[in-house]
Amino acid sequence: MENMSDLAGKMLNDYRVLRRLGRGAMAEVFLAEQSSLGRQVALKVLNLHLANDPNYVQRFHQEARAAAALIHAGIVQIYEVGQAEGFHFIAQEYVPGRNLGELILRQGRVAPGQTLDILRQVTGALQKASEHGIVHRDIKPENIMLASSGEVKVADFGLARVQGEQDGANLTQVGVTMGTPLYMSPEQIEGQPLDSRSDIYSLGVTAYHMLSGRPPYEGDTPLSVVVQHLNQAAEPLQTRIADLPGELARVVHRMLAKKAADRYANPVELLAELRVVASQAASQGWGSGPYGWSTATWPVVVPGGSDATRHLSAVMKTSTRNKAPRFTWWKFATVVLVCFLVGVGLAVLSRSGSILAGAQHQTPKRENVTAQIYHAKRVDTEAAWSAIPRYFPKADVYEINLARQGLVRHYFFVTGEFSKAIPVLKRLRSTSSPHDRFNRFALAGLTIASVRQGALKEARQFAQQITSTDQSRLAEEDPDLARQFREAQKKLINQG
Repeated sequence: MENMSDLAGKMLNDYRVLRRLGRGAMAEVFLAEQSSLGRQVALKVLNLHLANDPNYVQRFHQEARAAAALIHAGIVQIYEVGQAEGFHFIAQEYVPGRNLGELILRQGRVAPGQTLDILRQVTGALQKASEHGIVHRDIKPENIMLASSGEVKVADFGLARVQGEQDGANLTQVGVTMGTPLYMSPEQIEGQPLDSRSDIYSLGVTAYHMLSGRPPYEGDTPLSVVVQHLNQAAEPLQTRIADLPGELARVVHRMLAKKAADRYANPVELLAELRVVASQAASQGWGSGPYGWSTATWPVVVPGGSDATRHLSAVMKTSTRNKAPRFTWWKFATVVLVCFLVGVGLAVLSRSGSILAGAQHQTPKRENVTAQIYHAKRVDTEAAWSAIPRYFPKADVYEINLARQGLVRHYFFVTGEFSKAIPVLKRLRSTSSPHDRFNRFALAGLTIASVRQGALKEARQFAQQITSTDQSRLAEEDPDLARQFREAQKKLINQG
Protein backbone atom coordinates (compact mmCIF):
# COMPACT_ATOMS: atom_id res chain seq x y z
CA MET A 1 0.00 0.00 0.00
CA GLU A 2 1.43 3.36 -1.00
CA ASN A 3 1.77 6.42 1.19
CA MET A 4 -1.04 9.00 0.93
CA SER A 5 1.42 11.71 -0.03
CA ASP A 6 2.37 9.70 -3.12
CA LEU A 7 -1.16 9.55 -4.56
CA ALA A 8 -0.78 12.53 -6.91
CA GLY A 9 -0.70 11.21 -10.48
CA LYS A 10 -1.98 7.75 -9.47
CA MET A 11 -5.13 6.04 -10.75
CA LEU A 12 -7.72 4.78 -8.25
CA ASN A 13 -10.11 2.86 -10.47
CA ASP A 14 -11.62 5.50 -12.79
CA TYR A 15 -10.02 8.47 -11.00
CA ARG A 16 -6.66 10.13 -11.63
CA VAL A 17 -5.49 11.94 -8.49
CA LEU A 18 -4.31 15.49 -9.25
CA ARG A 19 -3.47 17.18 -5.96
CA ARG A 20 -4.38 17.31 -2.28
CA LEU A 21 -7.17 19.72 -1.29
CA GLY A 22 -7.19 19.19 2.47
CA ARG A 23 -7.12 16.70 5.30
CA GLY A 24 -9.28 15.81 8.28
CA ALA A 25 -9.30 13.44 11.23
CA MET A 26 -10.70 10.56 9.17
CA ALA A 27 -9.73 11.24 5.58
CA GLU A 28 -7.67 13.27 3.15
CA VAL A 29 -9.36 15.00 0.22
CA PHE A 30 -7.82 15.14 -3.25
CA LEU A 31 -8.80 16.81 -6.48
CA ALA A 32 -9.14 14.08 -9.11
CA GLU A 33 -10.36 13.64 -12.67
CA GLN A 34 -12.89 10.97 -13.53
CA SER A 35 -11.53 9.59 -16.79
CA SER A 36 -14.77 8.12 -18.17
CA LEU A 37 -16.72 11.38 -17.84
CA GLY A 38 -13.89 13.89 -18.04
CA ARG A 39 -15.04 15.76 -14.95
CA GLN A 40 -13.26 16.91 -11.82
CA VAL A 41 -14.30 15.34 -8.52
CA ALA A 42 -13.26 15.58 -4.89
CA LEU A 43 -11.85 12.23 -3.82
CA LYS A 44 -12.06 11.58 -0.09
CA VAL A 45 -9.58 8.83 0.88
CA LEU A 46 -9.77 7.16 4.30
CA ASN A 47 -6.59 7.65 6.33
CA LEU A 48 -4.35 4.59 6.23
CA HIS A 49 -4.12 4.14 9.99
CA LEU A 50 -7.93 3.81 10.05
CA ALA A 51 -8.32 1.58 6.99
CA ASN A 52 -7.48 -1.56 8.99
CA ASP A 53 -10.18 -0.86 11.59
CA PRO A 54 -13.52 -2.39 10.51
CA ASN A 55 -15.47 0.11 12.63
CA TYR A 56 -13.92 3.10 10.91
CA VAL A 57 -14.32 1.54 7.48
CA GLN A 58 -17.98 0.88 8.27
CA ARG A 59 -18.49 4.50 9.37
CA PHE A 60 -16.70 5.74 6.26
CA HIS A 61 -19.00 3.75 3.97
CA GLN A 62 -21.97 4.77 6.09
CA GLU A 63 -21.18 8.40 5.24
CA ALA A 64 -21.45 7.60 1.55
CA ARG A 65 -24.75 5.73 1.93
CA ALA A 66 -26.30 8.51 4.01
CA ALA A 67 -25.11 11.36 1.83
CA ALA A 68 -25.87 9.63 -1.50
CA ALA A 69 -29.55 9.51 -0.56
CA LEU A 70 -29.68 13.30 -0.25
CA ILE A 71 -30.24 14.84 -3.68
CA HIS A 72 -30.38 18.57 -3.08
CA ALA A 73 -28.78 21.68 -4.58
CA GLY A 74 -27.43 22.62 -1.15
CA ILE A 75 -25.72 19.28 -0.43
CA VAL A 76 -22.44 18.11 -1.91
CA GLN A 77 -23.42 15.16 -4.12
CA ILE A 78 -21.86 11.71 -3.65
CA TYR A 79 -21.02 9.96 -6.94
CA GLU A 80 -19.43 6.69 -5.86
CA VAL A 81 -17.91 4.82 -2.93
CA GLY A 82 -15.08 2.42 -3.81
CA GLN A 83 -11.87 0.67 -2.96
CA ALA A 84 -8.64 0.35 -4.93
CA GLU A 85 -5.15 -0.83 -4.02
CA GLY A 86 -6.06 -0.91 -0.35
CA PHE A 87 -7.51 2.63 -0.31
CA HIS A 88 -11.14 3.25 0.62
CA PHE A 89 -12.49 6.35 -1.09
CA ILE A 90 -15.59 8.39 -1.84
CA ALA A 91 -15.89 10.31 -5.10
CA GLN A 92 -18.05 13.37 -4.64
CA GLU A 93 -18.98 16.67 -6.27
CA TYR A 94 -16.09 19.12 -6.48
CA VAL A 95 -17.16 22.60 -5.39
CA PRO A 96 -14.74 25.24 -6.69
CA GLY A 97 -14.51 28.10 -4.24
CA ARG A 98 -13.76 28.16 -0.54
CA ASN A 99 -15.35 27.14 2.71
CA LEU A 100 -17.03 29.43 5.22
CA GLY A 101 -14.15 29.00 7.69
CA GLU A 102 -11.76 30.49 5.14
CA LEU A 103 -14.13 33.40 4.53
CA ILE A 104 -14.38 34.17 8.25
CA LEU A 105 -10.59 33.92 8.61
CA ARG A 106 -10.12 36.43 5.80
CA GLN A 107 -12.97 38.86 6.63
CA GLY A 108 -13.17 38.54 10.40
CA ARG A 109 -16.94 39.06 10.32
CA VAL A 110 -19.66 38.25 7.80
CA ALA A 111 -22.28 40.92 7.07
CA PRO A 112 -25.79 40.26 8.46
CA GLY A 113 -27.34 40.08 4.98
CA GLN A 114 -24.81 37.51 3.78
CA THR A 115 -25.16 35.58 7.04
CA LEU A 116 -28.92 35.41 6.57
CA ASP A 117 -28.51 34.10 3.01
CA ILE A 118 -26.04 31.41 4.15
CA LEU A 119 -28.36 30.43 7.00
CA ARG A 120 -31.26 30.07 4.57
CA GLN A 121 -29.36 27.81 2.19
CA VAL A 122 -27.85 25.60 4.90
CA THR A 123 -31.23 25.27 6.62
CA GLY A 124 -32.75 24.16 3.31
CA ALA A 125 -30.11 21.41 3.12
CA LEU A 126 -30.83 20.36 6.71
CA GLN A 127 -34.53 20.26 5.88
CA LYS A 128 -33.78 17.73 3.12
CA ALA A 129 -31.63 15.66 5.49
CA SER A 130 -34.35 15.79 8.14
CA GLU A 131 -36.88 14.42 5.64
CA HIS A 132 -34.62 11.35 5.34
CA GLY A 133 -34.18 11.08 9.11
CA ILE A 134 -30.51 12.06 8.87
CA VAL A 135 -28.59 14.22 11.33
CA HIS A 136 -25.36 15.77 10.01
CA ARG A 137 -23.64 15.90 13.45
CA ASP A 138 -20.75 18.10 12.32
CA ILE A 139 -22.12 21.42 11.08
CA LYS A 140 -19.28 23.95 11.23
CA PRO A 141 -17.81 26.65 8.95
CA GLU A 142 -15.31 24.25 7.36
CA ASN A 143 -18.16 22.00 6.20
CA ILE A 144 -20.10 24.83 4.53
CA MET A 145 -18.80 25.32 1.01
CA LEU A 146 -19.19 28.66 -0.79
CA ALA A 147 -19.20 27.95 -4.52
CA SER A 148 -17.90 30.56 -6.92
CA SER A 149 -21.45 30.65 -8.38
CA GLY A 150 -22.78 31.98 -5.08
CA GLU A 151 -24.40 28.69 -4.05
CA VAL A 152 -23.87 27.32 -0.55
CA LYS A 153 -23.40 23.58 -0.13
CA VAL A 154 -23.14 21.44 2.99
CA ALA A 155 -20.28 18.96 2.85
CA ASP A 156 -18.99 16.01 4.86
CA PHE A 157 -21.79 13.90 6.20
CA GLY A 158 -19.01 11.84 7.77
CA LEU A 159 -20.72 11.80 11.15
CA ALA A 160 -24.23 11.43 9.77
CA ARG A 161 -26.38 8.59 11.01
CA VAL A 162 -29.96 7.73 10.18
CA GLN A 163 -32.16 8.46 13.21
CA GLY A 164 -33.31 5.33 14.97
CA GLU A 165 -30.86 3.08 13.13
CA GLN A 166 -29.34 0.56 15.51
CA ASP A 167 -25.61 0.59 15.06
CA GLY A 168 -24.31 -2.85 15.91
CA ALA A 169 -20.73 -1.62 15.82
CA ASN A 170 -21.56 1.10 18.38
CA LEU A 171 -19.91 3.76 16.27
CA THR A 172 -20.60 6.42 18.87
CA GLN A 173 -18.98 4.52 21.70
CA VAL A 174 -17.08 6.37 24.39
CA GLY A 175 -13.66 7.35 23.11
CA VAL A 176 -14.76 8.09 19.55
CA THR A 177 -15.00 11.85 19.19
CA MET A 178 -18.09 12.79 17.19
CA GLY A 179 -18.35 16.36 15.97
CA THR A 180 -16.20 19.40 16.67
CA PRO A 181 -16.24 20.74 20.27
CA LEU A 182 -16.51 24.41 19.23
CA TYR A 183 -19.86 23.69 17.52
CA MET A 184 -21.32 20.65 19.31
CA SER A 185 -24.78 20.72 20.88
CA PRO A 186 -25.18 19.99 24.61
CA GLU A 187 -27.08 16.76 23.90
CA GLN A 188 -24.37 15.59 21.51
CA ILE A 189 -21.72 16.24 24.15
CA GLU A 190 -23.71 14.18 26.65
CA GLY A 191 -24.20 11.31 24.19
CA GLN A 192 -27.98 11.67 24.08
CA PRO A 193 -30.16 10.74 21.07
CA LEU A 194 -29.99 13.43 18.38
CA ASP A 195 -32.39 14.90 15.87
CA SER A 196 -32.35 17.92 13.57
CA ARG A 197 -32.43 20.30 16.55
CA SER A 198 -28.81 19.35 17.27
CA ASP A 199 -27.80 20.49 13.78
CA ILE A 200 -29.80 23.69 14.34
CA TYR A 201 -27.72 24.35 17.47
CA SER A 202 -24.45 23.81 15.60
CA LEU A 203 -25.68 26.09 12.82
CA GLY A 204 -26.52 28.69 15.48
CA VAL A 205 -22.95 28.52 16.79
CA THR A 206 -21.72 28.91 13.21
CA ALA A 207 -23.99 31.93 12.67
CA TYR A 208 -22.73 33.49 15.92
CA HIS A 209 -19.16 32.95 14.68
CA MET A 210 -20.00 34.54 11.32
CA LEU A 211 -21.58 37.64 12.82
CA SER A 212 -19.11 38.32 15.64
CA GLY A 213 -15.90 36.92 14.14
CA ARG A 214 -15.49 34.54 17.10
CA PRO A 215 -17.43 31.47 18.27
CA PRO A 216 -19.52 31.97 21.43
CA TYR A 217 -17.32 29.64 23.49
CA GLU A 218 -13.54 29.42 23.44
CA GLY A 219 -10.98 27.76 25.69
CA ASP A 220 -7.51 26.29 25.96
CA THR A 221 -8.79 22.71 25.89
CA PRO A 222 -11.75 20.89 24.29
CA LEU A 223 -13.00 20.10 27.79
CA SER A 224 -13.21 23.76 28.77
CA VAL A 225 -15.21 24.46 25.62
CA VAL A 226 -17.74 21.65 26.11
CA VAL A 227 -18.30 22.68 29.73
CA GLN A 228 -19.33 26.13 28.48
CA HIS A 229 -21.71 24.59 25.92
CA LEU A 230 -23.37 22.71 28.75
CA ASN A 231 -23.53 25.39 31.42
CA GLN A 232 -22.89 28.91 30.13
CA ALA A 233 -25.23 31.16 28.19
CA ALA A 234 -23.64 32.79 25.14
CA GLU A 235 -22.79 36.47 25.46
CA PRO A 236 -25.55 38.48 23.74
CA LEU A 237 -24.59 39.11 20.13
CA GLN A 238 -25.69 42.73 20.33
CA THR A 239 -23.19 43.25 23.15
CA ARG A 240 -20.42 42.24 20.75
CA ILE A 241 -21.89 44.00 17.68
CA ALA A 242 -23.89 47.08 18.62
CA ASP A 243 -25.39 47.65 15.17
CA LEU A 244 -26.52 44.05 14.61
CA PRO A 245 -30.22 43.78 13.57
CA GLY A 246 -32.17 42.60 16.61
CA GLU A 247 -34.36 40.22 14.61
CA LEU A 248 -31.34 38.25 13.41
CA ALA A 249 -29.74 38.19 16.88
CA ARG A 250 -32.98 36.83 18.34
CA VAL A 251 -33.09 33.96 15.82
CA VAL A 252 -29.46 32.98 16.47
CA HIS A 253 -29.90 32.99 20.24
CA ARG A 254 -32.99 30.79 19.98
CA MET A 255 -30.96 28.36 17.87
CA LEU A 256 -28.43 28.32 20.74
CA ALA A 257 -30.92 27.34 23.45
CA LYS A 258 -29.41 24.77 25.83
CA LYS A 259 -32.55 22.63 25.81
CA ALA A 260 -33.49 21.19 22.43
CA ALA A 261 -37.17 21.82 23.19
CA ASP A 262 -36.49 25.55 23.39
CA ARG A 263 -35.00 25.73 19.88
CA TYR A 264 -36.86 25.62 16.57
CA ALA A 265 -38.62 22.28 16.34
CA ASN A 266 -37.19 21.48 12.90
CA PRO A 267 -35.61 23.16 9.86
CA VAL A 268 -39.03 23.99 8.39
CA GLU A 269 -39.91 26.11 11.42
CA LEU A 270 -36.51 27.81 11.26
CA LEU A 271 -37.04 28.57 7.56
CA ALA A 272 -40.37 30.23 8.36
CA GLU A 273 -38.61 32.46 10.90
CA LEU A 274 -35.79 33.28 8.49
CA ARG A 275 -38.29 34.26 5.84
CA VAL A 276 -39.92 36.77 8.17
CA VAL A 277 -36.48 38.17 9.06
CA ALA A 278 -35.64 38.41 5.35
CA SER A 279 -38.76 40.49 4.73
CA GLN A 280 -37.79 42.79 7.60
CA ALA A 281 -34.22 42.95 6.26
CA ALA A 282 -35.48 44.14 2.88
CA SER A 283 -37.62 46.87 4.44
CA GLN A 284 -34.76 48.01 6.69
CA GLY A 285 -32.15 47.93 3.93
CA TRP A 286 -29.68 45.37 5.29
CA GLY A 287 -30.82 42.37 3.25
CA SER A 288 -32.25 41.53 -0.16
CA GLY A 289 -35.49 39.96 1.06
CA PRO A 290 -37.02 36.54 0.42
CA TYR A 291 -38.19 37.10 -3.14
CA GLY A 292 -35.52 34.95 -4.77
CA TRP A 293 -36.15 32.01 -2.46
CA SER A 294 -37.31 28.80 -4.12
CA THR A 295 -40.75 27.38 -3.30
CA ALA A 296 -38.99 24.60 -1.38
CA THR A 297 -38.18 27.22 1.25
CA TRP A 298 -41.79 28.44 1.57
CA PRO A 299 -42.69 26.41 4.67
CA VAL A 300 -46.24 25.56 5.60
CA VAL A 301 -47.76 27.85 8.22
CA VAL A 302 -48.58 25.78 11.30
CA PRO A 303 -51.11 27.24 13.74
CA GLY A 304 -49.65 27.76 17.18
CA GLY A 305 -46.11 27.25 15.89
CA SER A 306 -43.12 29.57 16.04
CA ASP A 307 -43.10 33.32 16.43
CA ALA A 308 -42.67 33.49 12.67
CA THR A 309 -45.79 31.49 11.90
CA ARG A 310 -47.79 33.44 14.44
CA HIS A 311 -46.51 36.67 12.86
CA LEU A 312 -47.57 35.46 9.43
CA SER A 313 -50.98 34.50 10.74
CA ALA A 314 -51.33 37.99 12.18
CA VAL A 315 -50.25 39.54 8.87
CA MET A 316 -52.87 37.57 6.99
CA LYS A 317 -55.57 38.56 9.44
CA THR A 318 -54.71 42.26 9.51
CA SER A 319 -56.69 43.25 6.44
CA THR A 320 -59.87 41.60 7.72
CA ARG A 321 -59.68 42.84 11.31
CA ASN A 322 -62.26 45.58 11.97
CA LYS A 323 -63.82 47.06 15.07
CA ALA A 324 -67.34 45.87 15.85
CA PRO A 325 -69.92 48.58 14.96
CA ARG A 326 -72.44 49.88 17.45
CA PHE A 327 -75.88 48.81 16.25
CA THR A 328 -79.13 50.69 16.83
CA TRP A 329 -82.47 48.85 16.48
CA TRP A 330 -83.12 50.20 12.97
CA LYS A 331 -79.62 49.21 11.79
CA PHE A 332 -80.26 45.73 13.16
CA ALA A 333 -83.51 45.48 11.24
CA THR A 334 -81.78 46.64 8.06
CA VAL A 335 -79.08 43.98 8.45
CA VAL A 336 -81.69 41.25 8.96
CA LEU A 337 -83.49 42.34 5.77
CA VAL A 338 -80.24 42.46 3.79
CA CYS A 339 -79.22 39.01 5.03
CA PHE A 340 -82.62 37.65 3.98
CA LEU A 341 -82.28 39.12 0.47
CA VAL A 342 -78.69 37.89 0.15
CA GLY A 343 -79.80 34.43 1.22
CA VAL A 344 -82.50 34.39 -1.45
CA GLY A 345 -80.01 35.61 -4.03
CA LEU A 346 -77.47 32.94 -3.12
CA ALA A 347 -80.11 30.27 -3.37
CA VAL A 348 -80.97 31.42 -6.88
CA LEU A 349 -77.29 31.56 -7.86
CA SER A 350 -76.74 28.09 -6.44
CA ARG A 351 -79.58 26.68 -8.48
CA SER A 352 -78.24 28.38 -11.61
CA GLY A 353 -74.78 26.91 -11.09
CA SER A 354 -73.05 30.30 -10.96
CA ILE A 355 -72.04 30.23 -7.31
CA LEU A 356 -68.50 29.01 -8.18
CA ALA A 357 -67.91 31.95 -10.50
CA GLY A 358 -68.97 34.35 -7.77
CA ALA A 359 -66.58 32.68 -5.34
CA GLN A 360 -63.67 33.83 -7.47
CA HIS A 361 -64.08 37.31 -5.94
CA GLN A 362 -64.56 36.26 -2.30
CA THR A 363 -60.88 35.81 -1.46
CA PRO A 364 -59.99 38.59 1.01
CA LYS A 365 -57.20 40.95 0.02
CA ARG A 366 -54.15 40.83 2.29
CA GLU A 367 -51.93 43.75 3.16
CA ASN A 368 -49.14 42.76 0.77
CA VAL A 369 -48.34 40.24 -1.95
CA THR A 370 -46.24 38.03 0.35
CA ALA A 371 -49.15 37.56 2.73
CA GLN A 372 -51.46 36.96 -0.25
CA ILE A 373 -49.17 34.18 -1.51
CA TYR A 374 -49.04 32.59 1.94
CA HIS A 375 -52.83 32.67 2.09
CA ALA A 376 -53.06 30.96 -1.31
CA LYS A 377 -50.52 28.35 -0.29
CA ARG A 378 -52.49 27.63 2.87
CA VAL A 379 -55.98 27.29 1.34
CA ASP A 380 -54.87 26.12 -2.16
CA THR A 381 -57.94 27.11 -4.15
CA GLU A 382 -58.29 28.44 -7.68
CA ALA A 383 -59.79 31.65 -6.32
CA ALA A 384 -56.90 32.24 -3.90
CA TRP A 385 -54.18 31.78 -6.53
CA SER A 386 -56.07 33.83 -9.15
CA ALA A 387 -56.52 36.69 -6.68
CA ILE A 388 -52.78 37.40 -6.45
CA PRO A 389 -52.23 39.06 -9.87
CA ARG A 390 -55.68 40.67 -9.66
CA TYR A 391 -55.01 42.33 -6.29
CA PHE A 392 -51.33 43.07 -6.96
CA PRO A 393 -50.94 43.67 -10.72
CA LYS A 394 -47.70 45.63 -10.18
CA ALA A 395 -46.04 42.94 -8.09
CA ASP A 396 -42.60 41.64 -9.03
CA VAL A 397 -42.69 39.15 -11.92
CA TYR A 398 -41.17 36.50 -9.63
CA GLU A 399 -44.12 36.79 -7.25
CA ILE A 400 -46.65 36.69 -10.10
CA ASN A 401 -44.92 33.60 -11.47
CA LEU A 402 -45.11 31.96 -8.05
CA ALA A 403 -48.87 32.54 -8.19
CA ARG A 404 -49.08 31.06 -11.69
CA GLN A 405 -47.06 28.07 -10.58
CA GLY A 406 -49.34 27.56 -7.59
CA LEU A 407 -52.44 27.76 -9.81
CA VAL A 408 -51.00 25.17 -12.22
CA ARG A 409 -50.21 22.79 -9.35
CA HIS A 410 -53.79 23.23 -8.14
CA TYR A 411 -55.12 22.27 -11.57
CA PHE A 412 -52.72 19.31 -11.83
CA PHE A 413 -52.90 17.82 -8.35
CA VAL A 414 -56.24 18.98 -6.91
CA THR A 415 -58.82 19.32 -9.69
CA GLY A 416 -57.17 17.50 -12.61
CA GLU A 417 -58.17 20.33 -15.01
CA PHE A 418 -55.18 20.05 -17.33
CA SER A 419 -56.81 22.05 -20.11
CA LYS A 420 -57.21 25.06 -17.80
CA ALA A 421 -53.52 24.84 -16.91
CA ILE A 422 -52.28 25.26 -20.50
CA PRO A 423 -52.83 29.05 -20.92
CA VAL A 424 -51.36 29.67 -17.48
CA LEU A 425 -48.30 27.59 -18.36
CA LYS A 426 -47.82 29.45 -21.63
CA ARG A 427 -47.96 32.76 -19.79
CA LEU A 428 -45.50 31.46 -17.21
CA ARG A 429 -43.12 30.41 -19.95
CA SER A 430 -43.34 33.76 -21.74
CA THR A 431 -42.32 35.65 -18.60
CA SER A 432 -39.39 33.42 -17.58
CA SER A 433 -35.81 33.09 -18.79
CA PRO A 434 -34.49 30.01 -20.66
CA HIS A 435 -33.64 27.17 -18.29
CA ASP A 436 -34.66 29.01 -15.12
CA ARG A 437 -36.91 27.23 -12.62
CA PHE A 438 -40.16 28.69 -13.99
CA ASN A 439 -39.23 27.92 -17.59
CA ARG A 440 -38.52 24.24 -16.93
CA PHE A 441 -41.68 24.01 -14.79
CA ALA A 442 -43.68 25.50 -17.68
CA LEU A 443 -42.16 23.20 -20.33
CA ALA A 444 -42.68 20.11 -18.17
CA GLY A 445 -46.24 21.19 -17.40
CA LEU A 446 -47.02 21.84 -21.06
CA THR A 447 -45.65 18.40 -21.94
CA ILE A 448 -47.85 16.75 -19.33
CA ALA A 449 -50.99 18.73 -20.17
CA SER A 450 -50.53 18.19 -23.93
CA VAL A 451 -50.17 14.42 -23.46
CA ARG A 452 -53.33 14.43 -21.32
CA GLN A 453 -55.15 16.31 -24.10
CA GLY A 454 -53.85 13.91 -26.77
CA ALA A 455 -51.77 16.60 -28.48
CA LEU A 456 -48.67 14.41 -28.83
CA LYS A 457 -46.94 16.48 -31.49
CA GLU A 458 -47.02 19.58 -29.28
CA ALA A 459 -46.00 17.50 -26.27
CA ARG A 460 -42.86 16.27 -28.07
CA GLN A 461 -41.92 19.82 -29.03
CA PHE A 462 -42.11 20.91 -25.41
CA ALA A 463 -40.32 17.83 -24.07
CA GLN A 464 -37.40 18.24 -26.49
CA GLN A 465 -36.60 21.63 -24.98
CA ILE A 466 -35.98 20.16 -21.53
CA THR A 467 -32.32 19.21 -21.01
CA SER A 468 -31.08 16.48 -18.69
CA THR A 469 -29.86 19.22 -16.33
CA ASP A 470 -33.34 20.74 -16.34
CA GLN A 471 -34.82 17.34 -15.48
CA SER A 472 -32.40 16.88 -12.57
CA ARG A 473 -33.20 20.30 -11.16
CA LEU A 474 -36.92 19.79 -11.68
CA ALA A 475 -36.68 16.57 -9.64
CA GLU A 476 -35.22 18.62 -6.76
CA GLU A 477 -37.62 21.56 -7.08
CA ASP A 478 -40.89 19.74 -7.70
CA PRO A 479 -40.72 15.91 -7.34
CA ASP A 480 -44.46 15.48 -8.04
CA LEU A 481 -44.33 17.36 -11.34
CA ALA A 482 -41.07 15.58 -12.29
CA ARG A 483 -42.78 12.22 -11.75
CA GLN A 484 -45.70 13.18 -14.00
CA PHE A 485 -43.24 14.46 -16.61
CA ARG A 486 -41.44 11.09 -16.66
CA GLU A 487 -44.78 9.32 -17.09
CA ALA A 488 -45.63 11.65 -19.99
CA GLN A 489 -42.25 10.89 -21.58
CA LYS A 490 -42.95 7.16 -21.40
CA LYS A 491 -46.27 7.63 -23.16
CA LEU A 492 -44.58 9.62 -25.91
CA ILE A 493 -41.99 6.86 -26.39
CA ASN A 494 -44.59 4.07 -26.36
CA GLN A 495 -46.73 5.85 -28.93
CA GLY A 496 -43.85 6.46 -31.30
